[in-house]
Amino acid sequence: MTPGVRLDRIDMKILIELQNNARMTNVTLADAVGLSPSPCLLRVKRLEQAGFISGYAATISLPKLGETITVFTEVTLADHTKEYFIRFETALRRVDEVVECHMVSGGYDYLVKFVTRGLTHYQSLIETLLDRNIGISKYFSYVVIKSPIQKPGYPLPVLFDV
Repeated sequence: MTPGVRLDRIDMKILIELQNNARMTNVTLADAVGLSPSPCLLRVKRLEQAGFISGYAATISLPKLGETITVFTEVTLADHTKEYFIRFETALRRVDEVVECHMVSGGYDYLVKFVTRGLTHYQSLIETLLDRNIGISKYFSYVVIKSPIQKPGYPLPVLFDV
């Protein structure tokens, strides 16, 4: 939680509504959360300024645009020093095809999600990363065959008892 900013039930309702439809008008949002438009807009601005709302985006249907593949890659680093973590993370931030990167506990260090044009594109990308000597000791790839569940947001009511 951001220091100095406390969320009440109405703030949480605003977040839930915007997560479900960020394009709704302020009047529609205000009605949905039980406020008049002016105080609702003030709350949204406060939530944005405090960082609870980090942005607005459109959900793109990749299959409509063309063929792509998603690959989850387990990455183990050669060393576990701060420098290795920084070097690896900095390098991956520059790779457009990396859409998520998570430091994890367990048998490897990172779980990276790539979206590429195909297997050849992914293989070329991973070879380039290995050649750049960014600290990768080993990696293991999982090509996604199907994604039967993809939810656009977080289950806020369940996570925060709203």
